[in-house]
Amino acid sequence: LPLLLETTLLQLASGSYHPFYNGFYYNHLMNDKGNGQEKVDHFNGVRLVVETPKDPVYSSSGANVTLPCHYHFEPNTEAKRKIRIKWSKLRDDYTKEQDVLVAIGKTSIAFGDFLGRAHLRQASGHEASLVVSDVRLQDGGKYRCEVIDGLEDESDVVDLHLRGIVFPYQPLRGQYRLNFHEAEQVCQEQGAILATFNQLFQAWSEGLDWCNAGWLADGTVQYPIRLPRKPCGGLHLAPGIRSYGPRHRHLHRFDAFCFSSGLRGEVFYLEHPTGMTLEEAKQSCQDAGAEIARVGQLYSAWKFLGLDRCDAGWLADGSVRYPITKPRANCGPAEPGVRSFGFPSKGRFGVFCYKER
Repeated sequence: LPLLLETTLLQLASGSYHPFYNGFYYNHLMNDKGNGQEKVDHFNGVRLVVETPKDPVYSSSGANVTLPCHYHFEPNTEAKRKIRIKWSKLRDDYTKEQDVLVAIGKTSIAFGDFLGRAHLRQASGHEASLVVSDVRLQDGGKYRCEVIDGLEDESDVVDLHLRGIVFPYQPLRGQYRLNFHEAEQVCQEQGAILATFNQLFQAWSEGLDWCNAGWLADGTVQYPIRLPRKPCGGLHLAPGIRSYGPRHRHLHRFDAFCFSSGLRGEVFYLEHPTGMTLEEAKQSCQDAGAEIARVGQLYSAWKFLGLDRCDAGWLADGSVRYPITKPRANCGPAEPGVRSFGFPSKGRFGVFCYKER
């Protein structure tokens, strides 16, 4: 077998041999100038073209989304071809992160987290669009649509953006207590994931100003500043995202920037004439057929559902907060936001509950 493979490769290198006919012709010309340059491939046949949207596709958690992808041949050919389609999720540097789906004809298979959630939409003869149902927070990012026809392999990239909100988070133990892996964990516990740089940048452009440094999904530590000031990088720096660069994921400790998207349910407030302890608050939510809300759920309800409540309430992590969309007297600062009372060890409050629809 190795000898046969070597013989085949030698034949492919010869200038008079066409290795495989599938509508694509290549003339292989050896450089004879003696300057050490590689051979040049001259194309003189049908060209495969793959096209995806140049603008991002937007969706939110729990929704269904279609990532468009179409292909065609130049010049156009009506001959039936056995096309193979492959979708992959990419890292920000465009290297492959994970396989999503592979299809040949009407047969396809999805992989990993996309099993049962991803399928092809082939409404037209040259469509290879990917449909993802029940979108999850970690689904945001770049996707490569790859079309393979024999020896031809062309691809293009679709960028999926989730509509969401970035919020800074520090645990009960206080400021700068989380290594990277602990930051990932606390965001997940709050119904969120670690934010990407692009998500933090979008939040900064919408007004987020936070002087404490926090982990991002790529292992860097950064923080957004709208109003330059001495404790936050100095007065001489312009507004922007301050960066500590990559940090040691086990040894270094900071806060976290978490990202949450839309909700599949509702957040509502329960009160008691004398208030409730944390345990009583959890039980009250259960009695109402719900669960005590997480921090990410409260932020999402504030941003996407306009939740406005000037009453402090317990959340699942033991913190006490309240959301304000219409600032007014006795409800905190003059800007909209989610106010925090921290993690009180004593006191009786209402509770924010979350219930799936």
